[in-house]
Amino acid sequence: MLLLPLSLSAQAANSEAVGTKAPDFTLKSNQGDNVRLAEQRGQVVMLNFWASWCAPCRKEMPLLDELHQRYESAGFVLYGVNVESDPSAGDKLIKDLGVSFPILYDTDSIASQAYSVDAMPTTVVIDRDGVIRYVNRGYRGGDEEKYRTQVKELIRE
Repeated sequence: MLLLPLSLSAQAANSEAVGTKAPDFTLKSNQGDNVRLAEQRGQVVMLNFWASWCAPCRKEMPLLDELHQRYESAGFVLYGVNVESDPSAGDKLIKDLGVSFPILYDTDSIASQAYSVDAMPTTVVIDRDGVIRYVNRGYRGGDEEKYRTQVKELIRE
């Protein structure tokens, strides 16, 4: 699978996935546990697919961490999904940036394929019922405001 860094536009994709049930997966977390997406039902979930070599991903990470810290108590869960077959560079990046949200390791591209990830970063926002509501491909400065709006809307539902 070819994954391209995408920094030009992070407009919500006109993806056929929006409005469909989010594909379930189970991945190992950097916090030691396995995380199954279906077990997060009842919360608003953001999946942020990223790689350590992706410059827009590195820029976006601290901003996502702020979003995570602000809305976690309101029923929001953010998972960074590292797509690299060897997560060691990603682990170093997370440590260097001081990111606190959980990182999931998609070393075999199970989740990446299920979500048709073809650009870095790709962010998927899932509502409390497990339905994909937003897909954002790429990152451009200021997109964190769009994420905040999407998350707040789904938390209120």
